[in-house]
Amino acid sequence: MNLINDNCFNAFNKIKDNSIDLIITSPPYNLGNNHHTGNKRHQAYNDNLPEAEYQKQQLEFLHKCFKSLKEEGSLIYNHKNRIKKGIQISPYEWIFKSDFIIKQEIVWINRSQNFDKIRFYPFTERLYWLTKKSETKLFNAINHYDVFDYKEWKPVGTKNNHTRAFPEKMVEDVLKCFPTSKVVLDPYMGSGTTGVVCKNLNRDFIGIELDKDYFNIAKERIKKTTY
Repeated sequence: MNLINDNCFNAFNKIKDNSIDLIITSPPYNLGNNHHTGNKRHQAYNDNLPEAEYQKQQLEFLHKCFKSLKEEGSLIYNHKNRIKKGIQISPYEWIFKSDFIIKQEIVWINRSQNFDKIRFYPFTERLYWLTKKSETKLFNAINHYDVFDYKEWKPVGTKNNHTRAFPEKMVEDVLKCFPTSKVVLDPYMGSGTTGVVCKNLNRDFIGIELDKDYFNIAKERIKKTTY
């Protein structure tokens, strides 16, 4: 386990090119520092960049991921369609500008809802499977289709510490489908869910997290996890 408390763009400089088998991560969504999910209001920090700057940042992030991955490596990039000023913004807007090949889009019905009656309620997020080569494959060990619901991938473990935590089951299912991926990276580690599951499944893990509080939560969670 290699845990780094730093900005991921700085930390990528410490990671060798073509050295990572699998990246599983979810960046900040740039939802704004004050937004709502259903009837709940959320306060965030540093999640309110001008949209053009945010997309430029994410494109640079994808470039860093591309360089760090092995030729047969994969990136599982969790993001969502966002609505700003009445217009939907898709992650494809910057993914299409990257060097990655889009292998598949996976839909996660996680009920992260917005109840404004001016549209059909958004209820989903996406996992984009991105690779360097079109020949790259996964092994569907869980025998599943490309839609997962909230009962299958239900957020657990961190409660109020990190409201956007990965479900452990999500990471577990992804890792099972990449059985030969030994070195796993999460550049936006958050509260450490990817690291916890990697330790459980005996995978080498590199985690990067800028926020000191989340970093300490992740470090403690991973430390308490037994093989």
